[in-house]
Amino acid sequence: MLSKNYYAIKISAIAFVAISVISVGCKKSFLNPPVQGALPASQLYINQAGATQGINALYSELGAWAQTAFPALAIESMGGDEVQKGSTPGDSPNMGLYHTFTQTGAESGFDDTFWAGQYLEISLCNQAIDSIPKINMDATLKNRYIAEAKFIRAYNYFRLARAYGDVPLRLHYPKSAADFNIPRTPRAQVYAQVEQDLNDAASVLPATYTGLDVGRATKGAALALHAKVAMYEGKWADVLSYTNAVISSGVYSLFPDFEKSFREQNENNSEEIFEIQNGNVAANPASSYSQFSQVQGVAPQYGWGFNIPTHALVAAFEPGDPRMNGTILFAGGTSAEGDAIPALGNGHVDSMYNYKSYVPFSDVILNNPGAGQDVRVLRYSDVLLMNAEANNNAGNTSAALASLEMVRARARGGNSAVLPKVTTTDKTQLQLAIWHERQVELAMESDRFFDVIRQGQGRALALFGNRGFKAGKNELQPIPASEIVLSGGLLKQNPGY
Repeated sequence: MLSKNYYAIKISAIAFVAISVISVGCKKSFLNPPVQGALPASQLYINQAGATQGINALYSELGAWAQTAFPALAIESMGGDEVQKGSTPGDSPNMGLYHTFTQTGAESGFDDTFWAGQYLEISLCNQAIDSIPKINMDATLKNRYIAEAKFIRAYNYFRLARAYGDVPLRLHYPKSAADFNIPRTPRAQVYAQVEQDLNDAASVLPATYTGLDVGRATKGAALALHAKVAMYEGKWADVLSYTNAVISSGVYSLFPDFEKSFREQNENNSEEIFEIQNGNVAANPASSYSQFSQVQGVAPQYGWGFNIPTHALVAAFEPGDPRMNGTILFAGGTSAEGDAIPALGNGHVDSMYNYKSYVPFSDVILNNPGAGQDVRVLRYSDVLLMNAEANNNAGNTSAALASLEMVRARARGGNSAVLPKVTTTDKTQLQLAIWHERQVELAMESDRFFDVIRQGQGRALALFGNRGFKAGKNELQPIPASEIVLSGGLLKQNPGY
């Protein structure tokens, strides 16, 4: 079982040996999870039950601070033109450095924490991939668990390579001190391994799950992530192949109401291909640990007010586009769920908030509002827009327009007076239209910065240059200074830092 019913296994970030097992309850209704003690790795992967605990731990760790809160938002969101730091000027000023491209890699709690978080998750995956084949257990389940671990490992390596370029590629659980200190592997090789993991995963994972297993990685998730990786590599024929496979599977469809698709009651809906499962339970606040929603929530009572929308994002929406009010919460306004959004005060600069991470104010668990908000990683609308872009690159204009129109049709919600059909057959103009659609459809989902970077150096300079973006430098994040020191200089810094 997975969906809000997993074992949160934490592994020592230093020794990678001791594992603590925390039992968590079912979706939206956690059991009271006692810490059951520390287990050496050799005692965990000894039978099918241990394998289940180990794999479920991978999903649990995806919701951790390093994966979804300050570090991830700084590295994956702050560089875009759709966000600014938010909160008060003196609150966590180092996050603002990532918006002005003045980070150095020495900022504690950001690059170092994000980097360590990805490698912690990768180590958990490697442990599972190395250990599970040796267990005497159901063969079908064994193969599926290995495939799930490979999907998650691919996801984490994709995030690392996208952010840092060349990164150390470790594919096995460390057995000696020498296994920890390894050099950076060229990004192309890292992506090749990511693609291999995703091919392996897609060949085994089921199309869907039922019951408490809903939320696990599926075949569609592996194909969709593979399409995204291929898009960043410029492999448009592969993007077209993988997105066509997802579309033709018949598993996914666009959720009718854009705004409502991000609410807790609609998690894991027909549009969601993969999302990080988070939980919120009053009976055990300690298990309600995700701060994805809290750090972006309405300040000061219901969140911290970081990673807030910009006026540039507001201006990007076409007149009457309903997605604007499904993406942005305006201070002084009212949410569709009936919450009055407080006007500015207490020194906060926020005039807007991320609606996609919002939960109603009644959904509060002690000091962590919104802990149950899942993090959307792969949506069907993203697949359709990747498909549109791939078709356009291949000269299949009608197919590109059809996929683009599906996204716009859902957005207009039956109102024919807004969001007219895109009809241009000019390849360059259609490409710009698809890029714009990605900007507004996927806004506030930590895609914008990387999307612009892959679209070309000139575009990045045009959109980000006024904030200090430097070509040849800021396409990549700095390698954490602490990691360079720990490596004894084996790891080299990215150019310009």
